[in-house]
Amino acid sequence: MSSSPAPDALLGPADVRELAEVLGVRPTKQRGQNFVIDANTVRRIVRTADVRPDDVVVEVGPGLGSLTLALLEVADRVTAVEIDDVLAAALPATIAARMPGRADRFALVNSDAMQVGELPGPAPTALVANLPYNVAVPVLLHMLETFPTIERTLVMVQAEVADRLAAGPGSRVYGVPSVKANWYADVKRAGSIGRKVFWPAPNVDSGLVSLVKRAEPVTTTASRREVFAVVDAAFAQRRKTLRAALAGWAGSAAAAEAALVAAGVSPQARGEALTVEEFARIAENRVEHDNHANEEPNRP
Repeated sequence: MSSSPAPDALLGPADVRELAEVLGVRPTKQRGQNFVIDANTVRRIVRTADVRPDDVVVEVGPGLGSLTLALLEVADRVTAVEIDDVLAAALPATIAARMPGRADRFALVNSDAMQVGELPGPAPTALVANLPYNVAVPVLLHMLETFPTIERTLVMVQAEVADRLAAGPGSRVYGVPSVKANWYADVKRAGSIGRKVFWPAPNVDSGLVSLVKRAEPVTTTASRREVFAVVDAAFAQRRKTLRAALAGWAGSAAAAEAALVAAGVSPQARGEALTVEEFARIAENRVEHDNHANEEPNRP
């Protein structure tokens, strides 16, 4: 094991501002950049994420490295994915300066997370990230699909997005993100984060969401794409009954009703009442499958 980091290795408010000034970095709304400036907060995130000494953690959007350093205190390895060229170029030097004994356990990928298909080194076992608010859900779903070795995930997102991800059937905010996240994991809210721990302070509160990989995948003969197509169609017109909302997906309202009845779902139900397993059954019972039929079924 490499030497332990110094007690003051994490970034405080003055460190973050100084780093940003040296780099000429001004946080942009376009990329949803709000840097964490509180060491207690990043350590809390690492604890809540249940990061372990043997974990290989992938972090998306490390920024100036606040959370990265806290992850390196505990995890075996950390791979950070950063889209911003200036921030990506500076991060290895920050790690080397503040945690020289752990620098060899850090890897950087300078890329858009949505374009990442592989990572250097061992396969990731955990995903921990302060996700930019404007791309949080697509990035999360892309990472979970691309890296099935991820067992535990903890993301910090806008509080409203956190509520949506963790919502269950029947909730007012249950929707596409809720169902798709539940395809991969058991999802729950794991805490709230105030605005003052960020620079600049956002005008919304943040929430932590925990996603633990499902012990058993959703058992279905339908592919993930087929199931997600039903989910997208059901919530595109969420005020309509499923018979009406799925008419386009099925080819007609009558075909939608037939698929729903075969799946044991009321044609008068709405998408917000259904579990991911029920969406999968509907997908299985579509009369004419589309071109994704050759995708592998989702079996344990």
